[in-house]
Amino acid sequence: MAGSARGLRLRRYNAVMTFQPKKRKRAKRQHEKHRSIKNRSKEILFIDHRLTEQRNAASRNLDRMTAMEIVRLMNREDRKVAIAVRRELPAIAGAVDAIVNGIRRGGRLFYVGAGSSGRMGVLDAAECPPTFGTSPKLVQALIAGGRRAITHAVEGAEDSTRNGERDLRAKRLSRNDVVVGIAASGTTPYVLGALKYARRRGATTVAVTSNLRMPVGRLAKIVIAPEVGPEVLTGSTRLNAGTSQKMVLNMLSTAVMARLGHVYENLMIDVVITNEKVAERALRILAEASGKRVSAAEHALRAAGHDMRVALVILKRGVGAREAKKLIAEARGDLRKALGE
Repeated sequence: MAGSARGLRLRRYNAVMTFQPKKRKRAKRQHEKHRSIKNRSKEILFIDHRLTEQRNAASRNLDRMTAMEIVRLMNREDRKVAIAVRRELPAIAGAVDAIVNGIRRGGRLFYVGAGSSGRMGVLDAAECPPTFGTSPKLVQALIAGGRRAITHAVEGAEDSTRNGERDLRAKRLSRNDVVVGIAASGTTPYVLGALKYARRRGATTVAVTSNLRMPVGRLAKIVIAPEVGPEVLTGSTRLNAGTSQKMVLNMLSTAVMARLGHVYENLMIDVVITNEKVAERALRILAEASGKRVSAAEHALRAAGHDMRVALVILKRGVGAREAKKLIAEARGDLRKALGE
């Protein structure tokens, strides 16, 4: 009995000893397979699905091209931008209407971006007061890294969602405000943080991006996404993506200000006279709009205290400065109405 029990234990021992190496080999194969999958997943992470980060086949030999070849190539690529923007016209018009409605209710327009995208916002916001005579508070730009980032690259500035929220919170955002997040990649944390905060505050959110299926598009109520494709210089979104942003922001601010009455016909009736060149332009605008001589425009502008709206009413209605101001006030600033048109 004892011998048979000992034999049974030996058979079990031998079975275990013969099984364990097989088990170890199988485990080793599974580990290697897992490691291979893990390594492949790491490789997949480096495959960027953003169009703006992919390589442009037409410019693979950029470093070997002549100057003429490079500029011809870039000119060909530039032609794609207007086409891409044209596809987004319904969304752009929708954003214009939303901004106009917000401003009429006492709201403001905020551009939010980082790097080149942020600088596009800064440029457009800075042009509104001198072009349309608006308050600097009406259209504002927030750029990751603050003022220094306008002319310098500020390391890591765009990587914080908290900073986007913080900078926008400092503006005391209201439901009537509109926040336009500008992010070529569609993934900029600073912009995402600002848009998330704007949504929580009930403000209207707009995204301007070159990559539609990215987080920024999922956060905004209105998405403007001209997909311009890979850049001539891979990943340099100051190029076609930046050009598309400039075109979109040009449309937004110009259309908004025209709808708000800061334009008469196609003339800058609210331009701020800051230098001799603009002073001459103001006289040409008044002469063109009224059909009068430049000398008459100069006299009216002087009588109006250099207020172009008042000067135009003087010229077209044949009234004095006091009456012109009264007509504008009664029309609640509606120049067409003040002119009886």
